[in-house]
Amino acid sequence: MITIFNRRELTTTFSMSGQSKIRTVLENNKIDYTIKTVNRKKTSPFDAGSRARTGSFGESADLMYEYIIYVKKQDYERARHLL
Repeated sequence: MITIFNRRELTTTFSMSGQSKIRTVLENNKIDYTIKTVNRKKTSPFDAGSRARTGSFGESADLMYEYIIYVKKQDYERARHLL
C-alpha cells in the first residue's frame, strides 16, 4: 500500500495518453503506483467566481488535468530507469 509516508513523486504530466503509457510500463514491471489527478479549472474556495469571470477562451483543453504519478520510495530508482 502506498501512503504519503512511503511514496515519492515519479513524474507529472498533462497528457492522458502519456500517463496511460507510464501506467502500462509500471504495471508490466509489477511496480505499485498511485495517480493524483488535479483539475486545473476547478473552482477554488478562495476565488469561487474566477472561472465565471474569465471563462476558458484561449486556454488549451489539453492542460485542464494534471496527472501526478507516485511510486513507493523503494521502487523509485527502478521505475525512473524504466521510463
